[in-house]
Amino acid sequence: MTTDAKPQEKKTLLQTLAFFGERRSLVMLGLGFASGLPYMLIFDTLSLWLRDAGLSLAVIGFFSLATLSFSFKFLWAPLIDRTRIPVLHGFLGHRRAWMLACQAVIILGLLAISGIDPGRSLPLMALVAVIVGFTTATQDIVIDAWRIEVVDTERQGQMAVAVQWGYRGAMIMAGAAPLLLAERFGWNISYLFMAVAMLIGVAATFAAPREAAHAIRPIHTDGVNQPKALEIGEWLVRLAILMVGALLVGSGLSGDAGLLSKVVGGPALEEAWKAKPNGVWLQLVGVLAGLVVVVIAAWPIPKLPTKPGVYLSTALGAPLQEFLTRFAGVAGLILATICVYRVSDFVLNIMNPFYRDMGFTLTEIAEIRKVFGIIASMAGVFLGGVIVARFGLMKALIIGAFAQPLSNLMFALLAMSGHNTGMLFASICIDNLAGGIAGTALITYMSSLTTAGFTATQYALFASLYSLPGKLIASQSGRVVEASAQAAEHGGVTAPLKALFTRLPPESFTAAGAKLGVSAQAMAAGYTAFFIYTALIGVVAIMLSFAVAARQGKVEAAAAA
Repeated sequence: MTTDAKPQEKKTLLQTLAFFGERRSLVMLGLGFASGLPYMLIFDTLSLWLRDAGLSLAVIGFFSLATLSFSFKFLWAPLIDRTRIPVLHGFLGHRRAWMLACQAVIILGLLAISGIDPGRSLPLMALVAVIVGFTTATQDIVIDAWRIEVVDTERQGQMAVAVQWGYRGAMIMAGAAPLLLAERFGWNISYLFMAVAMLIGVAATFAAPREAAHAIRPIHTDGVNQPKALEIGEWLVRLAILMVGALLVGSGLSGDAGLLSKVVGGPALEEAWKAKPNGVWLQLVGVLAGLVVVVIAAWPIPKLPTKPGVYLSTALGAPLQEFLTRFAGVAGLILATICVYRVSDFVLNIMNPFYRDMGFTLTEIAEIRKVFGIIASMAGVFLGGVIVARFGLMKALIIGAFAQPLSNLMFALLAMSGHNTGMLFASICIDNLAGGIAGTALITYMSSLTTAGFTATQYALFASLYSLPGKLIASQSGRVVEASAQAAEHGGVTAPLKALFTRLPPESFTAAGAKLGVSAQAMAAGYTAFFIYTALIGVVAIMLSFAVAARQGKVEAAAAA
């Protein structure tokens, strides 16, 4: 929830660590597990089953459309904030009732999948997978809202640690256990076991403390007289327009126009949508056009109030309006900080080619990145929670902003060292530590910006927003490396960097440079220039974090006064 203008009492290390043994933290581990398990089962592991069943890659790729729901979940988050689950609400409260309902659907969906033969009933499996994917996204909305509402801002860092640990633990398990079970018992039995594993989330839901009484913000339609038939017709039209907007937004944010191309554009649109590197601009147009369509769907009819118009415009617009009003004068700065904060990390989307160009073997990359990288990432998440608890949210935000560009510079040192497994180990571990700290700081900060009654909607909006700029800039990463290498080779601005690579081992950058038509030293200089460029992007995040820390406190203090 919103941060308190008063300075927070600094906690000792023992007080910080003690929270991880409390009931709420342990419950958060279970809920994080329940969030990560179905995501991995539907969007990753299922593809192996389909391939074993003899299905083509094109058909398998179509199943990725189930991920669309995660891209535009902020559009139905207001429903979670405003709708009560009958019967369960009285026993469990608003958030836990939604959690249990979602988990029941996920378990039933996994049980249904475990009884389907994809070779004979592929459409049915696809339908169930989409339902499970949509319900998993809904569960994520509810879990985030419960996490924010059940503790104060001071403990949001530790809760962010717990949910990320549970989530990553589930993804590790769901990436390995189903494969081992499938090899011995078959895929159907494997998914049956995974459905049983979801009971961990159910147990966590029943063990979860009840959040503070949830206040549903009223939507006043009193005095709006509209014939029932016209009201139903208007609802159908508005919801149809809203679905079009959601499809555009989801296709843009996910980078997948497979479903959109079935409606308009055909295969040509799908190919252009995924084209590297310029397809990302088409994706951006899709997101912007989708948002415009959503606004049209929710916009009230001028001078003619109707129940659907009042309801949709309030449900979708009120959470954003409340945020803009509460942070008047600093709201734009806050949103800019959220958008830019992780960009320097997101643009590192060419790391596997970088490692291979340096001459590292697949085994070296796998052992260090997949094993030690995961350990370092979880350690970074934990360290981020400790930093938030001990130093406060704003200081943690600034520390996380510094951590990311500094870790990126480690890769520049790695490029200079050549094929050196020790430096690869250090670079990957430091990068994952920094990413864990920054991610925890940002999750905690976004959580602090929400307010009662709009928690689910506002957090879902922030979570959807922060990845878009990084995605746009990341699409140009390969171009930056190659252009910098060409400039280094032909006396451009990056040419002085070649002097750093006079002693490269023969396996580092030689083959990559030959493909581009430049020397190994120029290729190494291109990568180094890219890492410096990503660090400079991080400087923008540092400046914005300082600006937010300076101005947001004043705005909140003035509001409190």
